[in-house]
Amino acid sequence: MTDSISLAATRYRRFAWLVLGWNLLVIAWGAFVRASGSGAGCGNHWPLCNGEVLPRPQQVETLIELTHRLTSGVDGLLVLALVIGAFRVFPRRHPARFAALGALVFLVSEALLGAGLVRFELVADNASTARALVMAAHLVNTFLLLAWLAATVAWSRRPAARPERRLPLLLAAADPVPWALAAGLAAMIVLGVSGAVAALGDTLFPAGTFREGLAQDFSPGAHLLLRLRLWHPVIALAVGLGVAYLAAWLRRRRPTPQVRRSAAALVALFGLQIALGVANLLLAAPVWMQLVHLLAADLVWIALVLLALAALAPEAAEPAPAR
Repeated sequence: MTDSISLAATRYRRFAWLVLGWNLLVIAWGAFVRASGSGAGCGNHWPLCNGEVLPRPQQVETLIELTHRLTSGVDGLLVLALVIGAFRVFPRRHPARFAALGALVFLVSEALLGAGLVRFELVADNASTARALVMAAHLVNTFLLLAWLAATVAWSRRPAARPERRLPLLLAAADPVPWALAAGLAAMIVLGVSGAVAALGDTLFPAGTFREGLAQDFSPGAHLLLRLRLWHPVIALAVGLGVAYLAAWLRRRRPTPQVRRSAAALVALFGLQIALGVANLLLAAPVWMQLVHLLAADLVWIALVLLALAALAPEAAEPAPAR
């Protein structure tokens, strides 16, 4: 009986990885919709496309937007299956159930934010402050969705329920690890928001060369999005140094194999992301590089979430055996 439960949990964890990977593809395609100016490909209709369930695309923008909606629909079915599977495989009060439900909640809010962009026509060439704010909210929601999916993967490794320490107890404890992780996660969200604003600026005010982009940013009459775009590299460098320090500190504070592996992966991915960011600047943010840069940002966020979960796991808080 135990072997069958373990096998079911292993299969579920593989499916959870698949769902997480599919979400990364959907997010990347959504960024392509924005970067290609195809957000109005279905008009201001949602969930219909130009007033039809399955229209015959007359232009490439409609095809791009319709593809994003179809892949998002498949994503909804996958996440729903993830929730159903969690309740079938794991016992009551198992954390994987809670994580899968969290993913479903934020997938719904993700769809509603996307619908708001379309219905209020905050797409295509719209350069309003409202669009920037909704894009920032969209990014935060995306990060939270990925966090719950990553938690589903991590917690599905536990075939049986194990009591988790409650958040208030964690924050009230003398242990500084939860506070440090909260600061690191918050800093990554701020970095992600600045990146979303910078990407929107790249889309609305494209530059042919790096020098031309700099001239746009420092122009006296530069749009607010261009002025905000200047801060993204500065924030990225500051957060990168902070995350590297956090990873090294956690390796000493929580010297478990899972923490060590997660910390190493986080530092490597953030180093790659910094390199991609520099390339994005020098190449004047072509669409393909924007998508690669976004994908790397999502991977960095997932790595940080997995590191946080590993560091907060009950086994990680147990005192190390005396040597």
